[in-house]
Amino acid sequence: MSIGSLFTATPSSPRIAAAVYAGLLLMLGAATVLPVRSLLDQRTELEALTDTLRLLDAHSMAAVAREDRGGGAVSGSAFLEGPTVTVAGAALLQRLNEVVGRHGGSVSSAQLDVQGPRARDRQARVGASFEVDQTALQPILYELEAGMPCLFIDELVVDGGASAAMSNGRLRITIMVSGQWQGPQ
Repeated sequence: MSIGSLFTATPSSPRIAAAVYAGLLLMLGAATVLPVRSLLDQRTELEALTDTLRLLDAHSMAAVAREDRGGGAVSGSAFLEGPTVTVAGAALLQRLNEVVGRHGGSVSSAQLDVQGPRARDRQARVGASFEVDQTALQPILYELEAGMPCLFIDELVVDGGASAAMSNGRLRITIMVSGQWQGPQ
């Protein structure tokens, strides 16, 4: 049998030819769709990375603005300092009061936890309730977490319902802040 006779001969079954044709169409469709899907995935990932970069740039610009205002770069120890964990916890409580007060808030109650289950790991925790304007909440949270010593917001409860309307639009915040004590020096 010659090559020319293979192309001129009619297939033995039209069903086999249709199946081969459908298979080839599926392969060509997959060969077209998969690269396009890959490009769309890469574009989505690029947009996410661009958003992350934009946030990092905004953070660095905020640090530069803070330096320009005379705030300087973040400096100091990353740990709560003091001869005892109680003194370190008091410093944590004082820092929380200063930050809330600087943004127009007023701390109504606070509780220092230096003997809980985390005390073995040299962590001091402060639970506090305070009232603040809605616009001041984000700067308070940022200043607590971005400054030194390194503080962590473990719990945050914001009450802005009917009770906020009664208190001139101020939010009632309950917060749990913790920091690592360096230990006796």
